[in-house]
Amino acid sequence: MTGARCFIVAIDGPAGAGKSTVSKLLARRLGFSLVDTGAIYRCVALLARRERIAYDDDARLGGLLGRVHIHFQVVGEENRVFLGDEDVSGEIRSPEISMAASQVSGRPVVRAGLLQLQRRLALESSKGSILEGRDIGTVVFPDADAKFFLEASPEVRARRRFEELFQKGVESSLGDVLADQTKRDKDDSARAVAPLKAADDAVRVDSSSLPLSEVVHNMEAEILRRMAARG
Repeated sequence: MTGARCFIVAIDGPAGAGKSTVSKLLARRLGFSLVDTGAIYRCVALLARRERIAYDDDARLGGLLGRVHIHFQVVGEENRVFLGDEDVSGEIRSPEISMAASQVSGRPVVRAGLLQLQRRLALESSKGSILEGRDIGTVVFPDADAKFFLEASPEVRARRRFEELFQKGVESSLGDVLADQTKRDKDDSARAVAPLKAADDAVRVDSSSLPLSEVVHNMEAEILRRMAARG
């Protein structure tokens, strides 16, 4: 990752902090590519579930990675996720796959196997790329041109996720969503490999009480400032 390359923006943070929405809006406004790294791990979890592979079976998970062919396509207001030719955007967002993704993402063989894929997807852009995830600024692109850590209170994040599921017709309760979120936060933060944490040089953004437009505006201004400084 040396020499001239496109401008890289890393956006990390826990589930429900608003990473997906903010990343999508920033990519559209800046004309950047968007790489949802969380969706990549969700696709691995989906394939593992379909093939009845245990989420801690490193040997079989490692063999699975060579068949993970993913691309993203912005369709209307959504960043659609394709596994091969299949649109799995809805299926990978189920609560079951969310928890499974947290488990497989903690396996060193999976993280190592997908690292180059994430970097390649980002570097394909001629102008710039926005990557959202949990370890972008610390592991995937530690030399990113701009790093952000987006956060919000647990209650706000759970409410957002509950409303998202409700809109998709998924039956759940706010209490269940909060419990799942708490477990996932613990798993993501405590794992030995690439845990969820803010990079030392990341700009921390708390979206608990800020309107979405203000969050995006502030982050865009910082990105533009750094782009100008880079020349």
